[in-house]
Amino acid sequence: MTDHFRLSLAQLNPVVGDVAGNAGRIRHARAEAAAQGADLVLCGELGLSGYPPEDLVLKGAFLDACEAAVRALAADTADGGPALLIGTPWREAGRLHNAALLLDGGKVAAVRLKAHLPNYGVFDEARLFVPGPLPRPVPFRGLGLGVMICEDMWYPDVADALAAAGAELLLVPNGSPFEGDKAAQRLERARARVAATGLPLVYVNQVGGQDELVFDGASFALDPDGSEVVRLPAWQERVVTTEWRRGPGGWRGGGPLAAPAAPLEEIYQALRVGLRDYVGKNGFPGVVLGLSGGIDSALAAAVAVDALGPERVRAVMMPSPYTSQDSLDDAAAVADLLGIRLDRIDIRPAMDAFAAMLAPQFGDAPPDITEENLQSRSRGLLLMALSNKFGPMVLSTGNKSEMSCGYATLYGDMCGGYAVLKDVYKTTVFALSDWRNRHRPEGGLGPDGRVMPDRVITKPPSAELRPNQTDQDSLPPYEVLDAILACLIEGEMGLTEICAAGHDEATVRRVWRMLDRAEYKRRQAPPGVKITPRAFGKERRYPITNAFPPQ
Repeated sequence: MTDHFRLSLAQLNPVVGDVAGNAGRIRHARAEAAAQGADLVLCGELGLSGYPPEDLVLKGAFLDACEAAVRALAADTADGGPALLIGTPWREAGRLHNAALLLDGGKVAAVRLKAHLPNYGVFDEARLFVPGPLPRPVPFRGLGLGVMICEDMWYPDVADALAAAGAELLLVPNGSPFEGDKAAQRLERARARVAATGLPLVYVNQVGGQDELVFDGASFALDPDGSEVVRLPAWQERVVTTEWRRGPGGWRGGGPLAAPAAPLEEIYQALRVGLRDYVGKNGFPGVVLGLSGGIDSALAAAVAVDALGPERVRAVMMPSPYTSQDSLDDAAAVADLLGIRLDRIDIRPAMDAFAAMLAPQFGDAPPDITEENLQSRSRGLLLMALSNKFGPMVLSTGNKSEMSCGYATLYGDMCGGYAVLKDVYKTTVFALSDWRNRHRPEGGLGPDGRVMPDRVITKPPSAELRPNQTDQDSLPPYEVLDAILACLIEGEMGLTEICAAGHDEATVRRVWRMLDRAEYKRRQAPPGVKITPRAFGKERRYPITNAFPPQ
């Protein structure tokens, strides 16, 4: 029996499918931990395959690669250094499991299988994996380790079974995506498990972006009384070794306590890291975006610069006859403040060409939204041409309020490889822009100080597709619209309930209809960073053909 234990928390940024690269990251973390005198390195859920691997785990060759990497990592541990607790897909008796493996002494010393498979929101593990039984403790150098894989911590039965069987320390490898207030939920569930069992708990989460998901890390440890004794910084890869000692009240630990970030900073960092890793992990040299002089494109540009650096961000101002001088000036000021290249391509020639080409077909039909959409589509065409010619990914700048209501043009402003503001309501866009003008995010590659003129934040938003146009010509005021949308999307509330919250019935019905009618557009939208509990995409799946009325 041991009375002293050094545990390294490996908060890593894996790449889905890069088994060899992820094994290299684990090896590097183990070397760091060895230099810090660790006995065991705890890595995140499915850290060897990358999380979530989705249907990659249906490929036998992929599973073979994971198992070969496991054997090689296990062989490394014959050197007498720290053991590894890693996550990987694992086949047992012809069944595929989400597993945590203890590698020690040159072999796979123990295997534990995830018991609760999430099948909600962005998770669909139940269609890929088979659940394991309630686990027993893993014996490790005189210590009983209770391993609970991610979702297993959210239910009491796994922790209770481990405690009853003699576990002394609960270890929780995770792949827990970021969303607002998620950190508080994790801490609440962890404290519930500690309170029920009287055991300390160590929670390790991965960090980094994977498609539409972004992982914040923010790994932590709790003493038997539920007090937080370790917290790693969010949004950063770290390998941190913690000290644990056995006393009369059981095991107690200690380590660094990073300060938590404010809510707006958390959201901004989620956007920054999600974009950084989408661009980097997919091999794009940078991004190109339309810079209109409005707040959405200004914020998208700021996030891009903080994520990639100004040399990898190219902006294009594409004025029409309806573009104001204020917009021209503001776009130039944003580019100057961010230190990015700004080109100008007037779209009047494209407008004239389309008008001439379509005149025989349109005849005497009066101009309407068709001509407005042609302007937006001309801009999308130009951005895609620059992307094809020089390689940068087109960054779409639309926000969640617009995408909810269909206030966006297919193959126009919806054009792009990634929509960094896709899950950000317009009111949050205003708040984030103000925050970034006053703060530089940790790890950001952009400038200190302001990144956009105050006028960009304060002027009425406009698509400038016709004279004197504002968004509020077509939409309710954003503070009203966003509140109703949150009721409909995140809350799944009915008409009566939303009206009882103080909203006008006619406005609610109108927004409901716009939300339903725009589903076909959203199916064709680029991916974007998830920051809310209900993001568009695989998390919210409504039928395109939908005759159910607001009620």
